[in-house]
Amino acid sequence: SGLDPAQPYFQDTPIEVRLDQSDAKFVDVIHTDTAPTIPYLGFGMSTAVGHLDFYPNGGREMPGCSKNIISTIVDLDGIWEGTRDFVACNHLRSYKYYSDSIIYPDGFLGFACASYDTFETESCFPCSKDGCPNMGHYADKFKGKVTNQVTKLYLNTAESKNFPLWRYKISVTISGNHKVTGYANIALYGDNGNTKQHQIFHGSLQPATTYTKLVDAELNVGTITKVKFLWNNNLINPTLPKIGAAKVTVQFGETG
Repeated sequence: SGLDPAQPYFQDTPIEVRLDQSDAKFVDVIHTDTAPTIPYLGFGMSTAVGHLDFYPNGGREMPGCSKNIISTIVDLDGIWEGTRDFVACNHLRSYKYYSDSIIYPDGFLGFACASYDTFETESCFPCSKDGCPNMGHYADKFKGKVTNQVTKLYLNTAESKNFPLWRYKISVTISGNHKVTGYANIALYGDNGNTKQHQIFHGSLQPATTYTKLVDAELNVGTITKVKFLWNNNLINPTLPKIGAAKVTVQFGETG
């Protein structure tokens, strides 16, 4: 398992001097700091070098790493760890994701995709019939399905522990008599618990229109038992419009 293998002298070099597929029967890699060394001081390499290469959050900038210097250094993990995080936060996220992955065997699903931009659309959702590999400790559950081809996998993570997120596609069909300007939120409830509210749409809400969004939820809710729909006006509206959800469709990324 490569935890953000180093870029200087490794990127675009012969396989004798860097990590590559021939180093083990199964090589999985987590890329968390692939911005160019100059001028962005990225420590990791962007090249896919394993059987499975995971690029959480696109592989360049990790959520939670842009905090200011004081809040980073005086962090929950202590001043020593906070100082290291300020210097190399993106780089060090790789081992933090890996250690979190031990606790969440069903977490950190990587979706095979051409790029992170494509991953943010619906093109790579849900997982294929072969399933999605788990980034980190349980990546080797997928080793019987890998080839010697380059496989780039994308996913998003939370800003801080606990890092795994579970991807859902949520569609809401609006009912009502009037168009309103505002937002629509959805929370999912299941036999494993419930998520917080996630914004599905912000703007002009039209009755009989369906709005869809990919949501990275902080919980795998399990079997869904109900959904909560909430909407709000951006503006004070004296006509007191009423809208509702005629239909809500939820698709889980792992199983489709």
